[in-house]
Amino acid sequence: MKANRMKPILTLLTSLLLAPLAALQAVDYPYVTAEPQKSGWPLTAEERAYVVDKPEHDRRPGREANKHLPQLWPVVPSAGHFGGDAWLKLHEAHVKTVQANKGPIDVLLVGDSITIQWGDSWKKHFPDLKTVNIGIGGDKTQNVLWRLDHGGVEGLQPRAIVLMIGNNNMFFTPETGIEAAALGIQMCVKNLREKFPNAAIIVAKILPAHAPGNRFYEDIKKTNAAHDPLKLDSDPKLRVLNLWSDFTNADGTIKKNLFTPDNIHLSPVGYAVYAEKLKPLLATQ
Repeated sequence: MKANRMKPILTLLTSLLLAPLAALQAVDYPYVTAEPQKSGWPLTAEERAYVVDKPEHDRRPGREANKHLPQLWPVVPSAGHFGGDAWLKLHEAHVKTVQANKGPIDVLLVGDSITIQWGDSWKKHFPDLKTVNIGIGGDKTQNVLWRLDHGGVEGLQPRAIVLMIGNNNMFFTPETGIEAAALGIQMCVKNLREKFPNAAIIVAKILPAHAPGNRFYEDIKKTNAAHDPLKLDSDPKLRVLNLWSDFTNADGTIKKNLFTPDNIHLSPVGYAVYAEKLKPLLATQ
């Protein structure tokens, strides 16, 4: 009888030991997709084929049921896709970096191209901070969610996290709407907070891009404003960093010297301004 009673316990322990393939999701998402492996690392062969062989638009929420649910795109995890396995290779490289730096670190940088392009500027302005940067160019909130759930930060113990994401969601706001883009940022925060309950989190609002009157510029501004009702900083260990006035002139135009010629990415001078605003926040954590 005792042996029979032990079987369910042993089954549970075995399932826990067999993670990460059966790992629990970090947060409850509003839609369950047809993705075969919702979380964990390494990827199963089935999950890898799903991510590599299907373009991202074929993996969106509702696609498997021939439903169009754009309001859910930013808040439901989805791997990125550059064609073939190019995006996945970037994620795999980050996973290797994370695995090589398991344990305490000072800062975890999470985001898109603006984050990964910190490069030498980060080393210049924060030379003494042990930092892991997992930015990927082109990433949207849903791509970050997928990476966080599939080995992207596993084993790290960051003292502070800097999140800047949402710029690339602006390509899709005509379909998703502004509020969905802001909720995608909130979902990234929820994911990070569940994984790192003791870390300080700095959420940098989306930087301006292009010029007033441009849809992209205006939608960034609206998305940043949509942050406020979400009250992200009701979390006592979270700070929202609004850099808009630092990167724009009085008439709303961007300060050209802070940007590269594409009017989106930052110049070394732009990263210097960003760094100066981050320093006091990181120093108090």
